[in-house]
Amino acid sequence: MRFEPRRNKTVSPRTRRLRVAGGALCAAALAATLVTGCGQDSGDETAAATSEAAKVLPNQTTSPSGSVSPSGTAQLTEDQTKRKELLSTVKVTFDKAATTAVGEVSGGKLTDLDLEGIDDQDDDDATGSPSPTGSPTDGTSPSPGGTESPGGTGSPSPSGSAGSPKWVAEVVEEDGTAHNVTIDAVTGKVIDSSPDADQSDADKQELADQISKATQTPQQAAKVATDKKPGKVTSIALDENDSNVLVWQVDVVTEDWKKTTFDVDAAKGTITDEQVDDD
Repeated sequence: MRFEPRRNKTVSPRTRRLRVAGGALCAAALAATLVTGCGQDSGDETAAATSEAAKVLPNQTTSPSGSVSPSGTAQLTEDQTKRKELLSTVKVTFDKAATTAVGEVSGGKLTDLDLEGIDDQDDDDATGSPSPTGSPTDGTSPSPGGTESPGGTGSPSPSGSAGSPKWVAEVVEEDGTAHNVTIDAVTGKVIDSSPDADQSDADKQELADQISKATQTPQQAAKVATDKKPGKVTSIALDENDSNVLVWQVDVVTEDWKKTTFDVDAAKGTITDEQVDDD
């Protein structure tokens, strides 16, 4: 660390060192009873040097700790921390997941794609924090600690496949038949693909009408959103807004781990609404 010389001193550091050395010689001479006044001057200079060192040393010991920024991650909210942790494990981007999902349904169109575990109401249930499959049915399994469960699979494996991030997609055929496709967000493999068994005829008709009106693809809508605010797309869904306009709702997580939701007109490709989630 470099220190500026004190302005109220007229003695240079080099002169001070010479005087201190001279003071040592005078002290030796004083012991031989040759000089009587020189030691006085030496004592003054040594005291001054000691005083300067006392001022400098505390600054040297405290400055390294002060230079460390303690609030690097401390300023993130709980939601921002979850986004950061989950997205750091995701290897399959929105574009790749969309292409994989559509490839599972011949002639299908993507209407919904969501990265499970980000900003979900049931985050805790989705991330695998509860006990895995065998545990809930065994009432004694949580407390005995492993004697009741033979394989010990209850507690050791909460972060297995159940804890892996997943893309969950809805792909719709031309007649409105919806298919649910789940994709591993790390490997890109399709975990599950099946028709939606709970669809009514009215549901199918509504979806068929929507995909016929959506001239903008989800990829185009995502580009519009990320051009406006660069980040990672974590969700996109085709739906009508409060004004009954068909829009793509696009969630973008930015560098500060905040989420912005854009409404992109599904026919015109223009942004109709933008909302920032500061949590």
